[in-house]
Amino acid sequence: MLEDAWLVATDGLIAEVGTGRPPPADVREDGGGRIALPGFVDSHTHVLFGRSRADEFERRLAGESYAEIAASGGGIRASVADLRARGEDELVTLASGRLRAMLASGTTTAEVKSGYGLSTSAELSSLRAVRRLRERTPVDVVPTFLGAHAIPPEFDGDRGGYVRSIVQETLPAVASEGLAEFCDAFCDVGAFSLEETREVLVAGSAAGLGLKVHAEEFERTGAAEMAAGLGAVSADHLLRIDDAGVAALAASGTVATLLPATAFFLRLPFAPARRLLDAGATLALATDYNPGSSPCASMALVWSLACCGMGLSVDEALRALTLGGARALGRGAELGTLLPGFRADVSLFDVDHYREVPYFFGENRCAAVLRGGRTVWRAAG
Repeated sequence: MLEDAWLVATDGLIAEVGTGRPPPADVREDGGGRIALPGFVDSHTHVLFGRSRADEFERRLAGESYAEIAASGGGIRASVADLRARGEDELVTLASGRLRAMLASGTTTAEVKSGYGLSTSAELSSLRAVRRLRERTPVDVVPTFLGAHAIPPEFDGDRGGYVRSIVQETLPAVASEGLAEFCDAFCDVGAFSLEETREVLVAGSAAGLGLKVHAEEFERTGAAEMAAGLGAVSADHLLRIDDAGVAALAASGTVATLLPATAFFLRLPFAPARRLLDAGATLALATDYNPGSSPCASMALVWSLACCGMGLSVDEALRALTLGGARALGRGAELGTLLPGFRADVSLFDVDHYREVPYFFGENRCAAVLRGGRTVWRAAG
C-alpha cells in the first residue's frame, strides 16, 4: 500500500512506480486521491449467450435442483436452443453489453467461453463472435473452446459420437482458424465422464491449445487430479474436491479457480478455499458469469463472497482476483500486479482503503479504468 503514489506507463507497460512528486509525462491521469488496484482478471466466464434463464431461478427457489431443471429440458440445453436461433451480430451486441458492465466494475481482462453452440458450425460462429468482441470492447478478451459443455439433443443416445465429432471435426476447425487459446471440458455427473473429458483435452492439447477443466462442481470425479496430470492451466469450481485433489493441485502448476457467486446462487456449499490455500495451491477467483448459475458481472461482489463465504482474508482474495486470475490464463508474467514490466491495467476505486471495496458489498465503487495506461472507462459525473 503506497500513499501519495504515482505510476508511469510507457507503451502500455508500467515503467516506474513511486511516491511523492511524479516525474514529467506526456499524458496525465489524476487519480484524485482514489485507490488504484490492478485491473481484475476474470478467468472464467460464459458471457456469450442469448436470453436469461430467470425462469429457472424461480424454479430453483420453489425446490427444483439444477440437475432436475436440466433433465426437463432447461439448463445448458435451453441456452443452446436459444443461441442457435440467434445471429452472430446479435450475440456480439448482447455480450458487448455484459463486458461493458464488467469493465465498469473494474475488470480489465476476461476469459470468454463458447459452449452454447454444441455443433461445429455453431461453436465456430460463437468463437468468431468472441474474436469480434476482442475488437469491439476495451476489455482484453481471452477465447476458450468449450464444445464439451453438454451432449446436444441430436446426439442423445450417442455420447461417443459427440465426443468423436469434437475431436475429429470441431477441434481441428477451431485450431485451423486460430479461434481459441484454451480447450475446456465439463467433467461431472450429467456432463462428461473422466474418460470422455480426457479424450477431449488430449486432443485439445495436440491441437496446440492450453487446457482448462470444469472439475468437481456437483460430484467428486477425479477431474482435479486429471487436470494437474495433464498440465492444465486451471481446474475450476472444485466444490466437491477431496484431499487427493487438493494435494494434486498444490503439487502442480494448475491454478484452483473458485467461483463463489455460483455456489451462492445455487445455494451450494462453497469450495474449500482455505484448505486449498493452506496446502499450497495457487487460487484464482472469477465470476462464472452465465445465464443459469451465476448472472454476475462484479468481481467486487466475488471478493466479498470469497471473504465472507470462503474464509479468505481481504489480501488473499485480492491476489486471487488479480494475479491468480492472470496465472489461470497463462498471463502471470504480464497481468495482475502494479509492478514495473507488467501491463498498466489499473482500476481506480472511490474508497479510502482497498478493504472497503469488498466491505461495501453490492455497491460499485469503481471510478475509472485504464487499459495499457490509457483511460477506457470513467464513471458518470
